[in-house]
Amino acid sequence: MSEESFDLGPRRHPRRMSLTPMIDVVFLLLIFFMLASRFGTDAVLPIAGGSEGSGSEWQGAPRLVDIGPDSIALNGLDTTEADLPEALAALMPEEGAAVILRSREQADLQRLVAVMDGLRAAGFNNMILVE
Repeated sequence: MSEESFDLGPRRHPRRMSLTPMIDVVFLLLIFFMLASRFGTDAVLPIAGGSEGSGSEWQGAPRLVDIGPDSIALNGLDTTEADLPEALAALMPEEGAAVILRSREQADLQRLVAVMDGLRAAGFNNMILVE
């Protein structure tokens, strides 16, 4: 076999890899994740927590609000979100008394926050969240 039959042309030097396409891809990913991220603001929910050894005693009738996925109960009796402030007002011994909120298993956080906002708008600012 002669060397002439395997002539593959002049020998080329390998080209260096260009980083420009990779930089473009990284830039596009950066733009995508910036646009896909959530730019909302989070709100702080002020709620009172129970403290051990607090000397205050519960006064008045029980005020336990059970919040379910599609129902609200005050002391075990079903009510609506619109009627809840009026029903609670009848049970309050004094202004500023605490209301206990308990979320049920299937209720989501947005439902709980909506009820809390409704009570706060009606003037009930002292809420205690329990499991």
